[in-house]
Amino acid sequence: MSTRAKAVILTISLALILFMIAGGLGVYASSTGKSDGAYKELGVYSEVLSRIRSEYVEEPNMPAVTDGALHGLLESLDPNSSYLSPEEYKKYKARKGDGKADIGATISKRFGYAAVVSIIPGGPADKATLANGDILEAIEGKSTREMSLAEIHNMLAGTPGSNITFSVVRARKAEPQKLTVTRDVVNVSPANAKTLETGIGYIKIDALNKGKAQEVAAKIKDLQHAGAKKLILDLRNVAEGDAAEGIGVANLFLNHGLITYLAGQKYARETYNADPSKAITTLPVVVLVNRSTYGPAEIVAAAILDNARGDVLGDKTFGNGSVQKVIEVPDGSALILSIAKYYSPSGKSIQDTAVIPNILVASEQDGLVSEEEESTPESEQPNKPETKKEDEQLKRAVEVLKNHA
Repeated sequence: MSTRAKAVILTISLALILFMIAGGLGVYASSTGKSDGAYKELGVYSEVLSRIRSEYVEEPNMPAVTDGALHGLLESLDPNSSYLSPEEYKKYKARKGDGKADIGATISKRFGYAAVVSIIPGGPADKATLANGDILEAIEGKSTREMSLAEIHNMLAGTPGSNITFSVVRARKAEPQKLTVTRDVVNVSPANAKTLETGIGYIKIDALNKGKAQEVAAKIKDLQHAGAKKLILDLRNVAEGDAAEGIGVANLFLNHGLITYLAGQKYARETYNADPSKAITTLPVVVLVNRSTYGPAEIVAAAILDNARGDVLGDKTFGNGSVQKVIEVPDGSALILSIAKYYSPSGKSIQDTAVIPNILVASEQDGLVSEEEESTPESEQPNKPETKKEDEQLKRAVEVLKNHA
């Protein structure tokens, strides 16, 4: 196929995708009397392409221009929306069925690059020393700035025993370092429970994978039988899992009220209310969260907080909660488009606002450093002795429960 033919096809693809998105905007805009503004955007894109083609300093590579525009268009919506070119979509479908193993990490985008949100303890990424907050500058030599999140996720999956190499940028480290991770089937540890102090039970989970709500229920019952009068649920670094499990865990503490709801422009609202028969405890509870609390775990925290069922303590969570749909385009490309978001009981989009604890306690152990920390080179950081840091968030949670009537 000639370069000109490819350019024409890609330009048509851009027009089709813009039409799909503008069409969705038009449905909304027509109901608000602003449809002219929605469709005017199509004219702007068309004019920009025309100017690039006719007035750029040299004859542009229009397939590359259009492909870049399509990627940028979808990724500007939210981190979970992606455009896959025909070639990328073929690889996506091929790998999707073969990915029996992965690296055991939750990846999102930060500063335009892939970033590690959370690591499954004991998984391949953990063994290779990847950590929360690491920026994956490149995967197998390809810059992640050029990849959609869908493509990144697809590259991480593979067969057990296969290797994948990253160029990793770390906070306050001057140079990237190369790390190789061996993919494997990731096994999540069961929920862990123990008594911290007299009357205070502690439950820690690593992910909200299938069956986790049932595990947490069993641990709550064990702690209550052992005499626990107050509970701490540790959701720090919990990023993997299913929304259904998050809803299930929240329901263990709630005998009434709204847990969460899903809603979108063309998505029929789905409401999840607490089922009284599934609530198993009325004990006071503190939920621990940090910047690596993500997705389903945020549903739990928001439900506890907004229903005034307990305290949420720690850092502001990551902010992720949406449903995607794959939409195939006639030229063989595809859109992965967010079509609905999860909302807290108070009506806030978890993806847009995250969950802000009612008791804010920062943690130095949190790998997702602040922008101020990010901008300070390691050489300018004050020298600190390598000592094991006390878990200030957990310590404060115990204090809060001790003071609870």
